[in-house]
Amino acid sequence: MITLSNLTYYPIKACRGFDISESQVERMGLANDRRMMVVTPDGEFLTQREHARLALITPALKNDSVTLSAPNFDSIQIAIQTSGTPTPVNIWKSKGVSAIDQGEEAAQWFSDWIGTAVRLVHVDKNFKRKLNPDFAVSAEDHTGFADGYPILIISEASLQDLNSKLDSALPMNRFRPNIVVQNCEPFAEDTWKRIRIGDVEMALVKPCPRCEVTTIDKETLERDKEPLKTLATYRKQEGGAMFGMNVIPLNEGTIKTGMSVEILER
Repeated sequence: MITLSNLTYYPIKACRGFDISESQVERMGLANDRRMMVVTPDGEFLTQREHARLALITPALKNDSVTLSAPNFDSIQIAIQTSGTPTPVNIWKSKGVSAIDQGEEAAQWFSDWIGTAVRLVHVDKNFKRKLNPDFAVSAEDHTGFADGYPILIISEASLQDLNSKLDSALPMNRFRPNIVVQNCEPFAEDTWKRIRIGDVEMALVKPCPRCEVTTIDKETLERDKEPLKTLATYRKQEGGAMFGMNVIPLNEGTIKTGMSVEILER
């Protein structure tokens, strides 16, 4: 029986995530996942590609506030703003995405940590960032500040298969999935089109091409050629080396670790 073994969400797109035992699934993705993002003063999104130190930031959510902490650095707590005067930001091909700036204190904290002027924004609660129509299930499918799709799923067996080909095994956090499943064959997720976890149905619409963020150690910030070098030898397709599947929720509900993953369509 295929089961859900781990859930992780990332409150701020470029920072580290949290393992959780359950989550509310919304049409935008897991609740609170990738709703905030670090941007340049001009509104261009930033990631660990440009500023690997973002990987060391730990955000902690409580009610409507977030506490930000980093190694040997003073923590701050800010109230999350989801509405107000919008500011346009750009993320990949999505231009003019409506966002809410989180204020001077948050901006200064991030700027001091990474060493350049940046802002922290939250997706405008009234804005829907539509998905690529070539892969969307419906015209209403949308996401927040995820790269392209609401949820990413990977199986434990796929990581084990990759690690069997590497000199040094890598942890799952290199790939930043929201949902990890177990008790299936390596890359079985590639073959699934529709699944159900609890009452939540999801469509697996597109393999995920991996980028250089996967080559950054999330603790030491050291960079390497792996896993991209090895993935390219047996997982390369048009668009890049694939690892994991992009997922669109078809309805809302709660999912928990230990739940069965029912394959509805292959």
